[in-house]
Amino acid sequence: MKKMVLSLLVHNEAGVTSRIAGLFTRRGYNMDSITGGVTQNPMISRITVVVHGDDNILEQVTKQLAKLEDVVEIEELQPEGSVCRELILVRVAVNEIQRPEVIAVANIFRANVVDVAKDSLMIELTGDKSKLDAFLQLLTGYEILGIARTGITGLSRGAFSNQG
Repeated sequence: MKKMVLSLLVHNEAGVTSRIAGLFTRRGYNMDSITGGVTQNPMISRITVVVHGDDNILEQVTKQLAKLEDVVEIEELQPEGSVCRELILVRVAVNEIQRPEVIAVANIFRANVVDVAKDSLMIELTGDKSKLDAFLQLLTGYEILGIARTGITGLSRGAFSNQG
């Protein structure tokens, strides 16, 4: 099983994400993550899809996506030729003793404390999956109150790749 990260430029219209997700559902393919947002051109959105499968499934995913009339361009983001990141927000229960400990762990990972309450901290961290997983591993001794992960988003390296 291989992982493929696809960067799609699509028409920024209602239902586009639903049609893309529906394609995966109809074909029985599983998405690891899907993220999206408008580009500098308000008529075009970028959707990043991460999928696992054998070579045949990955080829079929690309071919089926290319058939959707909403899809303007498809680019596979290769690890060596792109930058891919994920955002995570983690809310951790802390007391007065634990607060500096958790902040120290966050600082090691260059994470940001984005909310402080009497009994909790919320931490924001951006990076690749292994960095986020390592961060969460170091928090296993603390009570995690909530986690939100965005899924992977990315762009090709270089000035002339992909129009959006």
